[in-house]
Amino acid sequence: MDLSSLKAPKGASKSVKRVGRGLSSGHGNTSGRGNKGQKQRSGAKIKMGFEGGQMPLQRRIPHLRGFKPINRKEFAVVNVGDLDRFEDGATVTPQELKEKGLIEKDKLPIKVLGDGEIAKKIAVKANAFSAKARQKIEAAGGSVEVL
Repeated sequence: MDLSSLKAPKGASKSVKRVGRGLSSGHGNTSGRGNKGQKQRSGAKIKMGFEGGQMPLQRRIPHLRGFKPINRKEFAVVNVGDLDRFEDGATVTPQELKEKGLIEKDKLPIKVLGDGEIAKKIAVKANAFSAKARQKIEAAGGSVEVL
């Protein structure tokens, strides 16, 4: 056996479509390019997004401003002032925040922010605390626990 006797398996290779070789070939006349227009001409190069002079889609739609980091962490936010609804000496957990209606999405981690005032001594359990929130809760005699 030598290289000249090797053949491709049946169905592995197809003959090239020979266009523009007369009407009886099945690929004559317009050679499968349709009738008239830029794409029918030889050497036609059309930029991506070009729509024949119509305003292209990427220029028609409104463009967003600003920057949203792809890996930003989203929190359900509760303010210190909202925690004043709980009775003195209570332990505030994510389930209790949901029951009181302070958070809607219980799948998100909870962050306590420092807006408002608190006068009651409560223990708060959440995923994150701002520095001001931690300071206000501890100043009122409460405690902070990060989950």
